[in-house]
Amino acid sequence: MTITTLSSVEDLNIAAAELFIKAVRLNPKIVLGFSTGNSPKGIYQLLIQDHLRNKTSYKSVTTFNLDEYEGLDGSSEQSYRYFMDTHLFDHLDIDKSNTHVPSGLGDLEAGSRIYDEMIEKAGGIDLQLIGIGTNGHIAFNEPGTPFNSRTHIANLTEETIEANYKDFLSKDGIPKRAVTMGIQSIMEAKQLVMVAFGKNKAGAIKKMIEGPIHTDMPASILQKHPNVTIFLDQEAASLLKK
Repeated sequence: MTITTLSSVEDLNIAAAELFIKAVRLNPKIVLGFSTGNSPKGIYQLLIQDHLRNKTSYKSVTTFNLDEYEGLDGSSEQSYRYFMDTHLFDHLDIDKSNTHVPSGLGDLEAGSRIYDEMIEKAGGIDLQLIGIGTNGHIAFNEPGTPFNSRTHIANLTEETIEANYKDFLSKDGIPKRAVTMGIQSIMEAKQLVMVAFGKNKAGAIKKMIEGPIHTDMPASILQKHPNVTIFLDQEAASLLKK
């Protein structure tokens, strides 16, 4: 693991965005993995600014997102397809047919298998952006998820629902299940980039980096990945050994 602690969330976003921009310029046909939620919003804004200012092109880029809520289609403002379109894809020159988000509709088990097949057909993910939940989940792989899991249907914990329901009208309105890339699917990406900020992430970060590798802390498996870059702010890194 390469761990970089930065003085502010702004600096964290800049460092992560520069890594992605450089990768796209070096390989215009790169396969990128994206995440959703609060953590990547600043990074996506910087990718858009660079595209508009410096003309970094995404015409030949392929993307795969980590997850999607059950029962939501791309027209729902709470869906992750809608999130990606509004926060990134609509502002780039990317071919939308090359952007992939798991389907939360129809036969979810069959759709999960197809999603892994699509990633394999694309040659695998070259660079995957991920975050971490306060309980150590990556994507929607909650504590207890087997490390050899592929894309699958995940039951969301109360802690995850509590952290995410603000995007819905009420806590009862958030779906209780989601389709998510499995831990093995994520670990097969050639390079992983994690961003985490805020005091509420400090405990999970410490356990992920310094604790034992165990399914109770899903993110701990990243200790075994050969190419992981972690960007933290001072608060998220505050419990790490000096």
